Amino acid sequence: MLKRRSSERARTLEQLLAAKEIVICCGSGGVGKTTTAASAAAMAATSLGGKVLVLTVDPARRLANALGLEGLGNVEKPVPAEAFKQAGVDMRGELWAAMLDTKQSWDDLVLRHAPDELTARRILENPLYQNVSGRFVQSHEYIAMERLYEIHSAGTYDLIVVDTPPTRNAIDFLEAPERMADFFSSRLLRWLTVPARSRVMNFATRPFYQMADRILGSQFLEDIAEFFLLFQTMYKGFVERAEAVTRLLHDRRTTFLVVTTLEAAPLHEAEFFISALAHEKYHLGALVLNKVLPSYLLDADAARVAERFCAEAPRLAERLAPDAGDPALVARVLKEIGESYRNFGVVAKRETEQRAELASVPDVVATVPYFETDIYDLGGLLQLGETIWK
Repeated sequence: MLKRRSSERARTLEQLLAAKEIVICCGSGGVGKTTTAASAAAMAATSLGGKVLVLTVDPARRLANALGLEGLGNVEKPVPAEAFKQAGVDMRGELWAAMLDTKQSWDDLVLRHAPDELTARRILENPLYQNVSGRFVQSHEYIAMERLYEIHSAGTYDLIVVDTPPTRNAIDFLEAPERMADFFSSRLLRWLTVPARSRVMNFATRPFYQMADRILGSQFLEDIAEFFLLFQTMYKGFVERAEAVTRLLHDRRTTFLVVTTLEAAPLHEAEFFISALAHEKYHLGALVLNKVLPSYLLDADAARVAERFCAEAPRLAERLAPDAGDPALVARVLKEIGESYRNFGVVAKRETEQRAELASVPDVVATVPYFETDIYDLGGLLQLGETIWK
C-alpha cells in the first residue's frame, strides 16, 4: 500500500487510509459503525491493495454475515476473493476479518507474560480466573488493546481497521491500559493479596477480612488473593505493554474515524467523543455522517414546486381529474406531499449547517445517504464504501 507523507492533510478517505496503519472506528450504537468499518476495510483492500484486517471488538455477528463468513473468532479469516468477484470487483489486495474472543485473548496474554510455565498454569487453573477472565472490570477493553498491539506488532497487515464498542465504552477502550496498570498497583489489590502473602494481618486490614470472610467465605478470599498475587508477577509486562499501546494510539500511523447520524442523541455522543479525542491529543482523521438526506431536497426549483402543491392543491387536482380520481382526495394528497417535502427540506438545511460546523475538526468528512435496503452482503458494503471513499 502506498503511504503519503504525514504532513499532508488528507482530503478523502482514500488518501487518509493510504497513509495509516491503524484506523479505529468509534460511534454510538445503531449508527452503522460496524458496517462503516467493514466498508472502509473492503474499499482499502480493493483500491489500495496490500493486506487489510477488519477487527471487531464489539461482538456483532453482522460483520461475519456481511462478509460471507460462517463465523469470526480470535484467529483472522480471509474473505474469499471469489466473494469480491461475485460483487463485480477485482481485488488488488486481501481482506481478512476477526472478532475479539476475550477469554482466549486473556489465556494467550497469560501464556505470553507469565514469568514461567508453572505460574501461567496456576493462573489459568485458578477458579476465580476461570470465572471472571472474560468479565471483570476493564477485561474486554484492555484485552482488545492487547490484541490490537499484538496484531500490529506482528507486521502481517498493511492496514488494521478496528470496530469498537459504542462511544462511551470506546473511552474505556482507550483508557483501559492505564486503568489496568493502576489497578495492579492499587491499595485494594494489596489488601486482597494479604492472605496469600502472609498469614499475619495488620490492624488496618483485619476488619476488612473479618467482614469479607463472613460474606464471601475463606476459600473465596484465598482464591482471589492467589489470583491477584499471581497476576502481579506479570505487572511489569502489563505496564510496559500499556505504555507501548498508548504510544501506538498517539503514533502518526494511527487515526480515528467517528461514525454518527445527524440525529440529536448520536450527534451529541459523537461531539462528546471528538472532544475527548482532542483532549487526549489523538488524531481524528475522519467523520462519517450516516443516513444523510439527499441534496435534491435543497434544490430551490423543487422547493417552489412543493410550495405550489401546498398553495394550489385544489386547482391542480381539478386539472388532473378525472384520471386521478376524486379531486378533493387528490388535492389532499398533493398538499401532504408538498408539506412533507418542505419539512424534509428544513431538516436537510439543518443537516447542511451541522455538517459545515463539524467539517473544521477532522481531516475528512464523508456522508452516507439513506439506502433503500439494509446492507447485508459484500456488494452492499462496497456500495456504501463508494459513497465515502473519494
